[in-house]
Amino acid sequence: METRNIMIVGVGGQGTLLTSRILGGIMLSAGYDVKMSEVHGMAQRGGSVVTYVRYGDKVSEPIVEEGQADVLIAFEQLEAMRYSHFLKKDGVLIVNTQRIDPMPVVIGAAQYPEGIIENLSKKHKVIAVDAMNEAMKLGNPKVFNVIVIGVAAKHMDFSKEQWFDVIDRTVKPKFIDINKQAFETGYNM
Repeated sequence: METRNIMIVGVGGQGTLLTSRILGGIMLSAGYDVKMSEVHGMAQRGGSVVTYVRYGDKVSEPIVEEGQADVLIAFEQLEAMRYSHFLKKDGVLIVNTQRIDPMPVVIGAAQYPEGIIENLSKKHKVIAVDAMNEAMKLGNPKVFNVIVIGVAAKHMDFSKEQWFDVIDRTVKPKFIDINKQAFETGYNM
């Protein structure tokens, strides 16, 4: 299998690192060579967090180059826009519709761009999901990232049982059930 490239982008505290561990786990369990890399800008202050996950028969490096991501998972609209140039022409952009204002917007020095998802849809295959709203319905806003993984899973070649097995091994025991519910919610969207 040729190398496949996934990027996960968001802001600090959105669960990008757990997401990359789940994705890396599913790929390792399927027998692929996996390389991951994390870039943490000002993550603790709500800054960008980028995670690269590459898998295939043999992967030489963890970094995804511009124009090479098969799947770009964005936990926030502005981050989707910021990193969309990494997506391949036939790649898929899965974006959580949540808006998190960066500090320049908060202090009034900049405006949050309008129509991000609509503009991205003109150039890319975009799947927009209001994962935060779905997570609130489940009673735990922290699982929105696993809802997004469930949506992304439909564009990957792994069974639902494989995903559940990785969630069992990756998530703290007291959060396994809610994370499986979150995955199922995204998978069925």
